[in-house]
Amino acid sequence: MNTKRDMIDPSANDKTPSIRRQCALIGLNRSSWYDRSATAGESPENLALMQRIDAIYTAYPFYGSRKIVAALNREGRPVNRKRIQRLMRLMGIQSVAPKPNTSQAHPQHKVYPYLLCGLPIVRPRQVYSMDITYVRVGRGFAYLTAVVDWYSRKVLAWRLSNTMDTEFCVAALRDALETYGPPEIFNTDQGSQFTSDPFTRVLKDYQVRISMDGKGRALDNIFVERLWRSVKYEEIHVKQYQSMQEARAGLGAYFRFFNEQRPHQALNYRTPAEVHDANGPWPVAA
Repeated sequence: MNTKRDMIDPSANDKTPSIRRQCALIGLNRSSWYDRSATAGESPENLALMQRIDAIYTAYPFYGSRKIVAALNREGRPVNRKRIQRLMRLMGIQSVAPKPNTSQAHPQHKVYPYLLCGLPIVRPRQVYSMDITYVRVGRGFAYLTAVVDWYSRKVLAWRLSNTMDTEFCVAALRDALETYGPPEIFNTDQGSQFTSDPFTRVLKDYQVRISMDGKGRALDNIFVERLWRSVKYEEIHVKQYQSMQEARAGLGAYFRFFNEQRPHQALNYRTPAEVHDANGPWPVAA
């Protein structure tokens, strides 16, 4: 028997509405569609295993499948490498480059050069960066994006979505630019969300120079990668969200704490908000 969820076309493109719009048209809560679509067909055992892989990988992003298998076996979880490789591919992670499967390039989108090599970062609003990671929610995964000021490490805007559309990235981008003003340079990876015309058009409208990481070089965007490590260690893996509502509330509280209360050693134990909002530049570590 067909349900409203069966009416959703997940391959939304230029000729079909976005999943957000499709859900609105038929009166379906997007989280209901998400619960079915995310990691569809995976057993509860595999979902629990993916959560543990995520935790190990966050702690040791240089671990490949062999070392993750070894770590799981040492914990009393007998798994083979083929199974872990498949789950890692599903999650989109690989050794050294801690990337969710959110950075797929679009062959028809323009890729911009990386502008930050050797550039001294000496003030707030000089460089913003943005990235996407995955968040375990209930029976599947959602996607988290954030805009970070490189100098102060302040999280300027963020969004959580249960679909990999460009819309939630553009919304976070506009929020950051309208609230804090445009930077001189905006850096992302080469993912299709960031190379898309709706996304780059916003940056061009604000006359921002566009920079993109070299292919496969996750550490070109190191400050956002460090943010993902912190938020997963200190919030996501601790709380284990069961719903999108719970995830949004928890992440909102965490990012306020991260910006306004959490001292950073690299900022001489000041908070990102203190450094970002100060009149004169505080010395910060590279």
